[in-house]
Amino acid sequence: MNIILLSGGSGKRLWPLSNDVRSKQFIQLFKDEEGNYESMVQRVYRQITEVSPEAKVTIATSKSQASAIYHQLGDKVSICVEPCRRDTFPAILLAAAYLHDEAGVPEEEAVAVCPVDPYVENRYYECVEKLGALVRQGAASLTLMGIEPTYPSEKYGYIIPESGGEVSPVKEFKEKPDLKTAEAYIARHALWNAGVFAFQLGYLIEKAHSMVDFTDYRDLYAKYETLTKISFDYAVVEKEPSIQVVRYAGGWKDVGTWNMMAEVMADDIKGKALMDATCENTQIVNELNVPIIAMGCKNMVIAASGDGILVSDKEASSHMKPLVEKVSTDVHFAEKSWGTYTVMDVQPGSMTVKLSMRAGECLSYHSHDYREEVWTVVSGKGRSVVDGMEQILRVGDVVTVAPGCRHMIEAETDLDIIEVQIGETISVADKHKYEL
Repeated sequence: MNIILLSGGSGKRLWPLSNDVRSKQFIQLFKDEEGNYESMVQRVYRQITEVSPEAKVTIATSKSQASAIYHQLGDKVSICVEPCRRDTFPAILLAAAYLHDEAGVPEEEAVAVCPVDPYVENRYYECVEKLGALVRQGAASLTLMGIEPTYPSEKYGYIIPESGGEVSPVKEFKEKPDLKTAEAYIARHALWNAGVFAFQLGYLIEKAHSMVDFTDYRDLYAKYETLTKISFDYAVVEKEPSIQVVRYAGGWKDVGTWNMMAEVMADDIKGKALMDATCENTQIVNELNVPIIAMGCKNMVIAASGDGILVSDKEASSHMKPLVEKVSTDVHFAEKSWGTYTVMDVQPGSMTVKLSMRAGECLSYHSHDYREEVWTVVSGKGRSVVDGMEQILRVGDVVTVAPGCRHMIEAETDLDIIEVQIGETISVADKHKYEL
C-alpha cells in the first residue's frame, strides 16, 4: 500500500520552537520505546512501519521542509516537493502524479492520504490499512476515516454517515458547527473529518485530468504555480457521489497548539529548567543554553528558542498567532539534510552561526557575492574545498573564504564549525551552487 503524508503549514501556533522552516511536525517532544526523543513525523513514520512494514511512504511537502525531513528520516521515504504552496488538492494531485509517472505505481493500487501531525495510537494506522482493503474491494470510489467524537466539538468539520455502522455510505458533510448543532450531529452518528481518505491511484489520475490540463508529473510540476488554491475536500470529496466512511474509535489528538501539545509531551521539562513544588500543570521546553526557573506557575507553558521566548497560560496560547506575527524575525534554527544550522549572534555587518554536520555529510559547492566567511573548527574532523584547493580540517583550524570563492565542507566525523559571516549584505538568497 502507498501512503501519502501531507506535511505543510508554517510555524505560528507552536512559536518559538516552530517557524517557517521548522514546522510543528519536526519538534522533538515525544519519545520512542527506547526513550529517545522523536518528532511527530518520526513518530508517524515509526507507527506506520510497525503496523505495515511493507508500506511505501511519500511525503508531500514544501521546499522549506524538505531538508528537515531528510535530516530526521534520511532516505527512508520519498519526498514530493511542491514548488509553492497551493492547498491540499494540488499537493495530493502532484504526489499522485509522482507515484504514477515517476515511481511507476500501478493505477489499480490503493493509496491512502493522511496528515503528518496527529497524535494517535497504532490502531489508527490499522484503520488506514482497512481503508486500503476496502478500496481494493471497489465498493466506493473514495473511502474516508471518520473519528468517533469524544465531545461536541466546534473545531472540526463533520461527516454525516447514513448509519452508525463501522462502515457506512456518506450522506453529507457539515462545516464547523456551533455547540448545539454539534450535539445534533453526534445524535445522527456523525464523525469528525480528520482528512484521511483512500482511493485507487487511477481514480485520482483520471479525476485530475478532467480538472487540470497537464500531461504528466513533470508537466504538472512546471504548471504548479498556476493551479487554483483549493482543498481536496472541496475539489473532490464533497462532489463525489460514491463515498463511504470507516468509523475509528481509538485515541486521536490534534496537537496544533501548545495547550494540546502539553497534554502529550513525553516530559514536563525538556532542556535546562527547574520548577519549584508550587508549580502545577506547567510544561517547559528550553532550547537555549541558559537555565529557566519557574515558581508558582499554574496551567502554563514556557518555551524558549533562538527565535524568542513564550510565557503563556495554556488556554491563551491558542490565540497567540496575531502577537507572533508582530514579532516575526529571521529563522535562527534550521534542520538541514546534512545537520543543523543555529544562529548564535547577529550584529550590523556580521552574523555568527554554528554548523553541526553529521559524519559523511557535506555542504554543496557554492559561493556568495557579498559576504566573507571565517570558519573555526571546534570539534570533529573533515575537509574543505575552496576554489578547488582541498584542506584537511581538524579542531582549531581556521579557514577564511573571500566573497566570490567557491567552497564546500565534508564531515569525516561529526563536525562542529563556528562560522562568522561578514558583509554589509547577509542574505540566504546570496548563494550560487556549482558542480564539484
